[in-house]
Amino acid sequence: MSLLVKPCSFCDRPVPKGSGTMLAKNDGTVLWFCSSKCKKNALELKRDPRKLKWTKKYVKGGIKRK
Repeated sequence: MSLLVKPCSFCDRPVPKGSGTMLAKNDGTVLWFCSSKCKKNALELKRDPRKLKWTKKYVKGGIKRK
């Protein structure tokens, strides 16, 4: 991944330079979002991207619990 393209923190799609939203948290972590849909699902709704079919982080067989 080049410096001009960052992966979205929620759906893992590329966020080109000059678009998307960057969120800097108080603990120093930086979150990149490609759209307001990803930002709302991650921050307001607190959803797990592995459970949503439209994300690239989706796990087809289900999430295994230990």
